[in-house]
Amino acid sequence: MTRLFLALAFFSTSVLAQGFDHAHKAWETLVKKHVVPVTGGNASQVRYAEFARDRAALKGYLDSLSGVADAEFKGWSKAQQMAFLINAYNAFTVELILANYPVKSIKDIGSDLFSNRWKKKFFKLLGRDSYLDQVEHEMLRKPGAYNEPRVHFAVNCASIGCPMLREEAFIAERLEAQLEEQTRRFLSDRSRNRFANGRLEVSEIFKWFKEDWTSGYRGIQSREQFFATYAKLFSDDPAQQKLVAESKAPISHLDYDWTLNDVRK
Repeated sequence: MTRLFLALAFFSTSVLAQGFDHAHKAWETLVKKHVVPVTGGNASQVRYAEFARDRAALKGYLDSLSGVADAEFKGWSKAQQMAFLINAYNAFTVELILANYPVKSIKDIGSDLFSNRWKKKFFKLLGRDSYLDQVEHEMLRKPGAYNEPRVHFAVNCASIGCPMLREEAFIAERLEAQLEEQTRRFLSDRSRNRFANGRLEVSEIFKWFKEDWTSGYRGIQSREQFFATYAKLFSDDPAQQKLVAESKAPISHLDYDWTLNDVRK
């Protein structure tokens, strides 16, 4: 009995010593299995029905996220923190969908103040009861914390209108490249961002979070400057690209599609 106790104690100590898995391998395995890139890799769908069969594995990953203490988190690099929060937002969003599946839209889950899907405290993070809006708006978008508007292309709200759920985990070592690729993928999807009808038609994300592009990210002070950097992604026409590059294109916003990003049969 004493030997068993010592063995368990040694195992527990070894696990703790290993610390949090910043490679997010458990999440990586799940999204590689259940996320399907579509439209040339610029969007994705999720096999939620099959994902539900791996609920235990998902729960194990979520438990590992919830097990991180605030003091430990604060000791990480900015990239490690961002990767952790992005993956946490995406993973807990999937859990929310699975807990209510089948559902046509995330907006069908709760509607009043106490059951709002984005404000409902249904998980623990960094030692406190947490909710999705807290992770996105109070942590990732907190002024002065990261000042990284491209995070909008990394977090996924389980909707077709949202930037795609990435088919791999975000990790600190590759975060810059991953954020840039997510940005280019989303802006290249002509169903959500395009030059048409004599104007630049973009996702409502750029209306809802307009201020995030005025925080001095890489010297950029406006959405127009940001769009100018990626002018060639919105159109194949050189004249239209020039208008965007010179920030002369009128801007309008496309309706957001809240339909669940489920694999279509």
